Amino acid sequence: MSVGSGEKSGVPAQSPVQQDDGGGSKTVRNAALATGGAGCLLFPMGLAGGTVIVIVFCGFGVLLAPLIAIYLLFHSIFGGGGGGDDIPGPSDASSVMAIFQGDGQGDLDTSTVPEDLVESIQKAGAICSYVGPIVIASQLEKASNFNASVSGPDGKQGISQLPPDIFSKYGKDDDGNGKTSVLDAKDSIMAQGRYMCDLAGQAQKMIDANQAAGSVLDLTLAGYAVGMDAVKAAQGMPTTNEAQGYVTSIRAQFAKYSGAAAIPSGTPTPTGVQTALPTD
Repeated sequence: MSVGSGEKSGVPAQSPVQQDDGGGSKTVRNAALATGGAGCLLFPMGLAGGTVIVIVFCGFGVLLAPLIAIYLLFHSIFGGGGGGDDIPGPSDASSVMAIFQGDGQGDLDTSTVPEDLVESIQKAGAICSYVGPIVIASQLEKASNFNASVSGPDGKQGISQLPPDIFSKYGKDDDGNGKTSVLDAKDSIMAQGRYMCDLAGQAQKMIDANQAAGSVLDLTLAGYAVGMDAVKAAQGMPTTNEAQGYVTSIRAQFAKYSGAAAIPSGTPTPTGVQTALPTD
């Protein structure tokens, strides 16, 4: 993925609604992301209702079209009774794109997260002005799909999948059970919020000192993924797939957790899709 770099090429194409032999209609949305660079892979994704989305994954380039197509796809299948007759117009897609490119602020749609985690996510998203609950919820889905018992690589555990040294620094007994444990969801979520706010403060200082360019949120998310040293060395968003892919995958969930897009729970977020991120 390339953020703010690389040349755009190719135009996403959508076919009209096609009639089947029985006289019924099926929605066929073919959205292609064709970008510069080598190692492109055509990735078709077939879902219910005859809907198809095709994305070309490449090493470079930027286009927002795939996310618009994905939103329209899910909305047409699962919204309005699950059929293709309630397809949102350009204003709906524009709203989702604005949220994708926004600062992750706003109210969390509490129906999109487990009920017992709402309070902790809200609190973690209120620690600082840079990181809202929508961002926290999006990260939790990416990290563990809200599973507090997950064990990951390099000793990562719990709902936030924080590295042991990070949790040791930022973790507290936030659930009041007399112990500080990464396996306690509330302890883990609040530690994540404190860590994110610390990273955001570092990002803001680098921007103010002209040591890095970009938005505070993007640099914070990149720092969360690959470390702030990498962000500082790149003087902004690192050009690695790991950093850029993480930022994109988190932003891709903003519409869901803000309540703007009814995306099915557990639906995997495509990784490797090259999308334009805000630069200020």
